Amino acid sequence: MIYKSFQNKIGYSFKDENLLLLALTHSSFANENHNKSFFNERIEFLGDAVLELISSEFFYKMTPEIPEGEMTKRRAAAVCEPALAYCAREIGLEKNIRLGRGEEQTGGRDRDSIISDALESLIGAIYLDGGFEEAKKFVLSFVLNDLDHKKLYYDSKSALQEYAQGHLGAEPVYELIGESGPDHMRVFTMQVSVAGNVLGVGEGHTKKAAQAAAALEALKKYYSED
Repeated sequence: MIYKSFQNKIGYSFKDENLLLLALTHSSFANENHNKSFFNERIEFLGDAVLELISSEFFYKMTPEIPEGEMTKRRAAAVCEPALAYCAREIGLEKNIRLGRGEEQTGGRDRDSIISDALESLIGAIYLDGGFEEAKKFVLSFVLNDLDHKKLYYDSKSALQEYAQGHLGAEPVYELIGESGPDHMRVFTMQVSVAGNVLGVGEGHTKKAAQAAAALEALKKYYSED
């Protein structure tokens, strides 16, 4: 069994372990090993759709009192890039991602974008290997669990705005400071400042995701000082 301890950790044993291997393989690893078709971008696409359906059903059933617009906001917060990266780190997923040497050396194993993509890929792999119910069981156990405790990570921009207004009397200001990667896998880098002081920098596949990651870094700094 490959990745035996990790499979034990998530409580799911793959019948086709090649699907697990695919989910954990970043394009940088595939390129360096001359296997340009065996990496996780396509299965991530599938996992993203499966996750959206499971999370939509979850909020529909668990919050019957709230309107559609609020459900959309809660779902978006629960499955945003920083939130998924946080969930992935909780199960040690980032340690098992197969990265190319170049990506490893430039800090790829710590990037929310890569880690969250791998989690969506894993969801896609579980869906293909064991069906919808197994994928749902995984998502409910490791992504949509303990939402109150994870709220800081899920809605970091709102939390930072409340903190900055209440403690500093100022609004957070976000600035795009970098872009990288091909068009289909663009990575944006944003920084957030409060009262002229840069407090956080974050990356993401969308500007909103990068803003959320930057806000989370700022919040970590604030709470470590309190």
